[in-house]
Amino acid sequence: MTDVRGAWGYKIAAVTGCLVTLAGCTTQPPVLPDQTPSGPAVTGPADPWGQLAGRVAALRDNRYVAAYTLSTRGRPARTVTVTIAVDGSWLVVIPGGALGGGADIALADTPAGLYECATTRAPGALAPTSPPGCFLVGPRNSPLPSRDDPRVQHVFTDWLRVLTNREAALSVAAAAPLPGSRGQCYSIEPNSAALDSPVDPGIYCFDERGTLTAAALALGTLALAAAPAAAPPTVSLPGPVVPGSPLPLAAPPSPSASPSPSASRRP
Repeated sequence: MTDVRGAWGYKIAAVTGCLVTLAGCTTQPPVLPDQTPSGPAVTGPADPWGQLAGRVAALRDNRYVAAYTLSTRGRPARTVTVTIAVDGSWLVVIPGGALGGGADIALADTPAGLYECATTRAPGALAPTSPPGCFLVGPRNSPLPSRDDPRVQHVFTDWLRVLTNREAALSVAAAAPLPGSRGQCYSIEPNSAALDSPVDPGIYCFDERGTLTAAALALGTLALAAAPAAAPPTVSLPGPVVPGSPLPLAAPPSPSASPSPSASRRP
């Protein structure tokens, strides 16, 4: 006669062994309803600096069009549009980016040079801007004078080179997620040896593909408004090239009342 207890003991031991060594019974984790299948997990650097550099390196290779909500204290939320074209040229449109919010501008870095374009003037601005058009700032990758630099464009352009450089004078640590962000957030600050930070300090959030999903900086908070779209072959200036110079960030002074003739005469 077959030993029933022995048979059942064998079956229970087999099932228990599978549960204990579950990794050996299946090689893929289950796909949840709100997930899409992905390949095997890639082991990356364990330290925050290494993780950040890896994600930013992926972003530097991306070509896309994306819209970000820019929230700044004391001002209505604005939508900043970023285009990184296939040929590496870029265009960043910044509503209210100059004259104390009175002028909408765009910055474009093209093979012909860096341009600032004045697009429209906001209602109620203290002074009109120059006619809509694009002013040549200088050769490609030229810096803007600090008085004219809205700084938003750096998040998507030249600061990326800094964030992949482990020799940069920065301190990087994992940070709590920003509202609406995806991926991993990092706190970036100048280290004790830095006299001037090579990027604006703050919280930067990147997903696994390297997309910037949010950032909290002194200039305001950026949040990705929609999934990025495909990039064009190159960027086009949003206006004709005209003589001029970049618009200052600050609003022009209020026009003062002219003194009356009697007040201007000395006794």
